[in-house]
Amino acid sequence: MERKKSRRLSGSRHLRQRLVLATLTSTTITIEDIRSGDAAPGLRPHEVSLLHLLEKISDRHDIDINETGTKVRYHPGKILGGKGLEHDCGVHRGIGYFLEPLILLGLFARVPISIRLKGITNDTKDPSVDTFRMTTLHMLKHFGVPLEGLELRIDSRGSPPLGGGEVFLRVPNINGTLTAANWVDEGMVKRIRGVSFSTRVSPQIENRIIYAARGIFNRFIPDVHIFTDHRSGSAGGRSPGYGVSLVAETTTGCLLSVDATVSYPSVDEMNEESEKPELMSPEDLGVQAASMLLEEVAQGGVVDSTHQGLLFILCALCPPDVSKVRVGQLTPYGIETLRNIRDFLGVKFVISPDPNSETVILKCVGAGVTNLSRKIQ
Repeated sequence: MERKKSRRLSGSRHLRQRLVLATLTSTTITIEDIRSGDAAPGLRPHEVSLLHLLEKISDRHDIDINETGTKVRYHPGKILGGKGLEHDCGVHRGIGYFLEPLILLGLFARVPISIRLKGITNDTKDPSVDTFRMTTLHMLKHFGVPLEGLELRIDSRGSPPLGGGEVFLRVPNINGTLTAANWVDEGMVKRIRGVSFSTRVSPQIENRIIYAARGIFNRFIPDVHIFTDHRSGSAGGRSPGYGVSLVAETTTGCLLSVDATVSYPSVDEMNEESEKPELMSPEDLGVQAASMLLEEVAQGGVVDSTHQGLLFILCALCPPDVSKVRVGQLTPYGIETLRNIRDFLGVKFVISPDPNSETVILKCVGAGVTNLSRKIQ
């Protein structure tokens, strides 16, 4: 059955995902009633920034936003990619909000993407740049993407509310299609890695975070190594903050990750009369992060809950072959992703709960999305 090449949608939910899937399927979308009932209706600054980013990496597109920002018409063009690109992500959402679209679209670009992104590297809303570097990029090898062309370098860190971070991302373009995945064996945890960071605060904070986290992990596993990354001056951005990103690596090569960050409130959450809140102690943060990771491990699955949406999209983009993956409990975002995949790609997943492990196995036949725009060398 042929996919509809235009869709009318309503509301602001999952706007980022809808824009990405519309671009990959060359589907014109019109989104209406974007926060029309809110006191501040229309698109948020980070959503407008994402549209500007799509403009930078594509050609022959058309974006039309009404005066109030409550209605957007997006006609996607060809994904060009390009070298030497730059984008200021602003301070309303973290750089992680923009990385997932760039990775998905970069795989199907005409030429590889090399882009410098500026903004907030670690916050409480989006996956950190550390998680993308240590976990997300490695997911792609299960779908036939070579790791050689992937790079995410953290040149400076930026915490909320003022940011000041900068990263460099390189994404290769694939030749043809992805490879269907049979990824169901999560294995057993064999080691834990991570990085603790601090910006514009005492470097001793990182050691306190690590000591607290190790106090939890060493009851279960001896192989724990958490690196420190203290940034000061211009490399530490414009606001104080600290946090940790942790990754559990299993015997079958699965990577499960969590982030925990402490910083002052973001621009959206602050007002002139508000006082600076009391921040969580490094010790409490270390315990919280370690407990979160143990919870992800206990849920099972080949990816953590944060990466469910990306995993399902990659499966759906594969050739018309069966992909089979295992996850823990389905998240609300993961469920909504399955609906968007059905609407844009026409791919439906068979969902089979596994009562023995309390996990869920999902199978689908990919839509066969091909990189037709890749430049012939």
